[in-house]
Amino acid sequence: MKRLVTLLIVAMLAVPVLAVEMTKIQVKVTNLDGKPIDRASVIVRFVSGRSVVKLGKGIITHWEMRTNQEGVAKIPALPQGKFQVQVIAKGYQTFGDSFEVDEPEKTLEVKLNPPQPQYSAH
Repeated sequence: MKRLVTLLIVAMLAVPVLAVEMTKIQVKVTNLDGKPIDRASVIVRFVSGRSVVKLGKGIITHWEMRTNQEGVAKIPALPQGKFQVQVIAKGYQTFGDSFEVDEPEKTLEVKLNPPQPQYSAH
């Protein structure tokens, strides 16, 4: 009986050590004038960072969603670390970059450029 109690205590103390620190990300998408862009596709993918311990359940590390009328996409909790963010909106250039996040909450500001005019070298 003492052995079982000791084992339970050790297991309970080990769980916080194995816990993954999570972060909530908000992506705010605007044009160069600062106006929000609604219905822009936002793709966030966890690349690397703190070790992901599953403990019997999977942790989702990839999200695809659209911005609301204020130009904000709220991403649920992901492990802290390095992320790739891609934003696609009709009438704007595609944005893609990597971000390092080590905070419990982070707002990423993305400004989209208008499309460049076509040109020919001939």
